[in-house]
Amino acid sequence: MILAADVAGYSRLVAADEEGTLATLGAYFEIVSGLVAEHAGRIFGAAGDSMVAEFQSAVQAVRAAVAIQRTLQRRNADLAPERRMELRIGLNLGDVVVEGSNLLGDGVNVAARLQQVAQPADICISAALHDQIEGKLEFPTKRLGEQSLKNIPRPVLVYSVGWREDPVGPNRPGIPLALPDKPSIAVLPFVNMSGDREQDHFADGLTEDITTALSLYRWFFVIARNSSFAYKGRALDAKQIGRELGVRYLVEGSVRRSGSHVRVTGQLIEAETGIHLWAQRYDRELADIFVIQDELTQHVVAAIEPEILIGENRRALLRGTDSLDAYECHMRGTLLHNAQDSAAQFAEAIEWQRRAIALDPDFARARMMLARSLYARCFFGFSEDIERDCRELQVEASRALSFEEHDPYTHYVMCLANFAAQRPHAAVSEAQRAVDLNPNFALAYMALGWSRIYIGRFAEALEPLYTALRLSPHDPLAYLFLNRIALAHYHLGNYEDALHHAERALSVRRTYFNLLVLIACLGQLDRVEEARRIVPEAVANAPADLPRYWRILTPYVDPAHHAHFNEGLLKAGLSIVP
Repeated sequence: MILAADVAGYSRLVAADEEGTLATLGAYFEIVSGLVAEHAGRIFGAAGDSMVAEFQSAVQAVRAAVAIQRTLQRRNADLAPERRMELRIGLNLGDVVVEGSNLLGDGVNVAARLQQVAQPADICISAALHDQIEGKLEFPTKRLGEQSLKNIPRPVLVYSVGWREDPVGPNRPGIPLALPDKPSIAVLPFVNMSGDREQDHFADGLTEDITTALSLYRWFFVIARNSSFAYKGRALDAKQIGRELGVRYLVEGSVRRSGSHVRVTGQLIEAETGIHLWAQRYDRELADIFVIQDELTQHVVAAIEPEILIGENRRALLRGTDSLDAYECHMRGTLLHNAQDSAAQFAEAIEWQRRAIALDPDFARARMMLARSLYARCFFGFSEDIERDCRELQVEASRALSFEEHDPYTHYVMCLANFAAQRPHAAVSEAQRAVDLNPNFALAYMALGWSRIYIGRFAEALEPLYTALRLSPHDPLAYLFLNRIALAHYHLGNYEDALHHAERALSVRRTYFNLLVLIACLGQLDRVEEARRIVPEAVANAPADLPRYWRILTPYVDPAHHAHFNEGLLKAGLSIVP
């Protein structure tokens, strides 16, 4: 299977901005190379704005092409229209000859001509390849008819592949969620059967790691950990959970730990019918817990979609440390971080991560969670010294990234570090990288939408924010998603829509910034009396170091956008010191 690609309108782009075009081309081809490798392909030739790759599987070749177009579409949203770079992709099944580092033959020639037939940002495939994927993939194909291709003696029947996803809209309370167009799955909290509440963190950690492992499979739709944990301790049937989360499959299980032994059970359930599709019990030494996680994940994947692949370099991310003591400290800190209830809990969460790092200084996940907790402590106004916490946040985020540059979580925390340093353009890049690496990462989509707001791309901020909500419809952090949706609508001048989402955010959690967005919306709508009734609550909840806190929370690039937000507050009678 041969994939040929080139950049549409490359000469025009170079003529307009040679340096910028070459920089974008280099970044995009790095993305393409990673996606080709992820789908078990290899690049044979890249010259100028074109490349050729070979795959052993037709399914993987088409998936790679779709992943490339979807990723570049998301990247292009952050570029001015005249700078956007779109690929034309052709795919063919045919004979090839390997000659050194080159791929030659009729199969390559047809793929290259199909690429030339394709429109910008399109995928064209030959009938021979279409026959190989029919009924195996969810992407629609359209017959374009027989085409006379340059220097190809016979007409070739051509199909186009519909790779665009349906736009993600806002979740509406009370309306069932539609099933995604790919296998959808939620990992429910594993039950701690040890009879010791102190072991809850261990069961929760196993659940979280399996969720992370499944989410790395690009062609699954995996509900975020935070929404799945909303079902902890609740006795609900599979059909109801499937409807509420909008998924086809559920994974559930239990953990029993006794001394140096551990027993883990896992089941895969079809939510609509309640039928168990797969079940397994693992009786192992505690030291084998990471092996159990890997085996359980592989069994679930094989039961749903055997042809889905994950590269070994990304599977390695799932084993962050060889020290069980460091792992336990990390999971205890993570459990406290996710509670997000008080300054004392954040302080304890930070201390547990520091213990994990002391036990294993190379444990990138512990450094990542330390950075997250430091940022959250500042974000919620619990920090006694914002400057100190921000300095440590920068250090730990950078160290985590230096250990695991292919881990989406480390790019997410680098995004947070850039927020804290008032570098929203850099935050956009890190959030994009996190989403590239894990298209199921709800927090990364939230961060992408958030950072786009602060660089002034308000309309483009909405889709990743809606995607975050769909990936985690019952997230305790949903107030953050909703608040940012409200803020994007506010800056677009859609004050009624902004007010609606601001009210939904406050119904989840009444935080200081949520209150401010609501007050600004009411101010712009001339509902001043309503706004002024809320102002005292906002003033009472204001953090002690308000100027520094305000800079972290609103790192606008354009002062006019900052002034627009303040305008709504001032209309309501509230003045914030920038």
